[in-house]
Amino acid sequence: MKNWLFILLLLTISFSSCDEDDNELKEVNLTENNYLIFGHFYGECLGEMCVETFKLTSSRLYEDTTDDYYKIEPFNFVELGEDKFDKVKDLTSYFPVSLFINDSEQYGYPDWGDQGGYFIQYVEGASFRTWTIDKRKSSIPDFLHEFTDKVNEKIEIINQ
Repeated sequence: MKNWLFILLLLTISFSSCDEDDNELKEVNLTENNYLIFGHFYGECLGEMCVETFKLTSSRLYEDTTDDYYKIEPFNFVELGEDKFDKVKDLTSYFPVSLFINDSEQYGYPDWGDQGGYFIQYVEGASFRTWTIDKRKSSIPDFLHEFTDKVNEKIEIINQ
């Protein structure tokens, strides 16, 4: 009986510690050392737009010139103009904090069916977290929908 009571207490504590705000959209802290890398990739694709990767800091926007499919590093970033930065600098306000809470590094099956995928990396000093996300909304959790819509929108804006 004591074991059941202990298990019940443990479950109560674990569920009560879940904050309802965990899935709210919160802004990540960008500096020159804390930055967001975002982009998309398509394997069955030809041309420069198949792989697009960008780095967003607190004051600058960069584009990776290597356009290498689904790679983690090394990047070769070149700075883009202030006009493009101004159009995408709010992307972090849509970043879902649930990405930090969950252990998952992949959501859905990015590009397994030639639908493409998103590449997201948040770098904070010497540490970083990386995620790949399916472009098919039906394959990813709801908390990612608005963020992936914004990533897609920002990529289109940059490429205009």
